[in-house]
Amino acid sequence: MTERTAEPAAGAPIRLLIADDHPIVRDGLSTMFASAPGFQVLGEAADGAAAVRLAQELRPDVILLDLRMPGMDGLTAITELARLGVTARVLVLTTYDTDAHVLPAIEAGATGYLLKDSPREDLLRGARAAAKGESVLSPSVAARLMNRVRTPAPQLLSQRELEILELVAAGNTNRETATRLFITEATVKSHLLNIYAKLGVNDRAAAVTEAFNRRLLVPRASEQS
Repeated sequence: MTERTAEPAAGAPIRLLIADDHPIVRDGLSTMFASAPGFQVLGEAADGAAAVRLAQELRPDVILLDLRMPGMDGLTAITELARLGVTARVLVLTTYDTDAHVLPAIEAGATGYLLKDSPREDLLRGARAAAKGESVLSPSVAARLMNRVRTPAPQLLSQRELEILELVAAGNTNRETATRLFITEATVKSHLLNIYAKLGVNDRAAAVTEAFNRRLLVPRASEQS
């Protein structure tokens, strides 16, 4: 994790960078925070790459960051900000509260995760808390994380789907995979389509990447060395 700087000095405004690909959302957030006491909006970004660049230039205290943006998405931006040593706190502000969005964002280094339909006071309070380094979660996200801790997650992929994905990850073609598992190539393709749907991806490479991200697949020792 990147070491964070101290919170803004007492009396100093919390400096914000707002990153969202929808101009109306950016304008609304900018207007709301600029009119609230104790905040200063330094700039706006329409995608993750611009957010990373402006964060380096403007050095905000908090970045309000959407996840779904063209080009570099929010999750990639969070990872890149951490890699570059940017000390701004990242407060994810999005419409998605599924495990597939929440957990990767938090693991990548986001300080908080709020939904765009949160009440105005919750957004202001969340930004203030994030500036202090406090974790901020919307009620639905907090409940989802608690349920995940209390209840073992169901197996997303079947054993056969995992076997196929492991072979694909090892570089096998559909035909080679079918031969190894003694099934038809059409069956492999059918399983792959099911895998894509379950993981929310569109191709083999993305499926393998997502499976590693979710720890459904584990790199072999030779790959980790």
